[in-house]
Amino acid sequence: MANERVVHTADRAIGSRQLAGLLPADVRARPGYRGLADAVRTLILDGRIALHVRLPAERDLAEALAASRATVSSAYDLLRESGYVRSRRGSGTWTELPEGHQPVGAHALLAGGGYSADGDPGIDLAIAAMGAPDGSLADALAWAAPRLPALARNPGYHPFGLPDLRAAVADRFSRRGLATRPEQILVTSGAQQAFALVTSLLCRAGDRVVTENPTYANALDALRRAGLRTASIAVSDAGWDMEIAESTLRQTVPRLAYVIPDFQNPTGALMPEEERLRLLSATRRTGTWLVVDETIADIALDVPAPRPLASLAPRGGADHVITIGSLSKTHWGGLRVGWIRASAKLIAELTAVRVCADMTGSVLDQLVALPLLEGLDRSLPERLARLREQRAALVASLRRHAPEWSWQLPPGGLSLWVDLGEPVSSALAERARAGGVHIGRGARFGVDPGTFEHRLRIPYTLPADRLDEAVRRLATALHDGVPLAPAVERPHWVA
Repeated sequence: MANERVVHTADRAIGSRQLAGLLPADVRARPGYRGLADAVRTLILDGRIALHVRLPAERDLAEALAASRATVSSAYDLLRESGYVRSRRGSGTWTELPEGHQPVGAHALLAGGGYSADGDPGIDLAIAAMGAPDGSLADALAWAAPRLPALARNPGYHPFGLPDLRAAVADRFSRRGLATRPEQILVTSGAQQAFALVTSLLCRAGDRVVTENPTYANALDALRRAGLRTASIAVSDAGWDMEIAESTLRQTVPRLAYVIPDFQNPTGALMPEEERLRLLSATRRTGTWLVVDETIADIALDVPAPRPLASLAPRGGADHVITIGSLSKTHWGGLRVGWIRASAKLIAELTAVRVCADMTGSVLDQLVALPLLEGLDRSLPERLARLREQRAALVASLRRHAPEWSWQLPPGGLSLWVDLGEPVSSALAERARAGGVHIGRGARFGVDPGTFEHRLRIPYTLPADRLDEAVRRLATALHDGVPLAPAVERPHWVA
């Protein structure tokens, strides 16, 4: 597939060959003006072409695509009419978004939430995470307060993380079956920073990376903005097809593979042990760094929490495995504490990269995180019991309000990957937003633009009454008498 390089505003312009390389293969092979306009619009919506970037001249793009100038001119006309580009005589054609639309990333985060047209508070289903457990933060702050003055006598720079927190994270890995020393841990500002550091150190623009498909939307955004090319391993309701995964690894020989084997986001699937062993072996044969995202590994609802994937490797056979995690899903996303587990040598190299962008993490956050992490095994059962109740409530609401939709009940995780039965996810998410429900459309989780338009990710992280109201509004939006047209609409920020 095309190189998924993001064209940033700082570049100011995108060349004709560069834009042609970003377009899907079917559009390049048989360029029609509607298909070309839809493809360019999707690139803008997905953030792969930044805003306020000058597009190629019509003649140049037509030559790069071996298409007629009339085709490109008509495509640009459609984009202008729909508000995705603007043109000024003598200065060219520039990307933008229609009024009221927001791009992927920080702007979309700022646009989240809000109210429906009648002033009703919105229901946020874009975030698959819970609020902090009652009293947990207050107790942790009370524990941290008398210990902070001693730390405050020093400058406060701990690029590797607080030593006590590094030791606690290492001890938890060891108790879960993966012997780990504190020097193998780097504390980060969340798992997303951990992933960005890993790709920054190990990959260069144009490198090939393999991900699951679908996968975590923010990880895909990070790969695209790093200018990395993606190949994919399909994850269906039946799980991973390891024969295809092994073939993809063998044929592409990627620099890095990113997987979520534990209650995969968004599908909730759990990778069996034999498939984990095959993945370890395949990535070792191809010399591929294997990044394992354990952010949701502790959210085990119907099965025991899985051991770390790296623990299954024979002695000395997991040096290529990098494990990332955080407290965002087990405790609170507002506590920006995550980690990387890797070889001590790689941790030192990652820390050097981290210092260039972020000298150190918050000492206070890390100090608060310490009792939370050490008490996780005591606090988690109550949290999981609540999630089971909310998952059952969501299932009941779906059966009541949208019986035509289907899903697989996941053994863990935080959401259902719902099949709508027709490719209207983006249009439904757009209409639902007007009704006060904010939700992650399926296409946000797909490696290729326009895929998973028949899916919605619906978290069960809200109270039962809010989930029921959200599903009722979604079903109403779908059946309000005006057919939904399959389309790619405004992207929403998700977590």
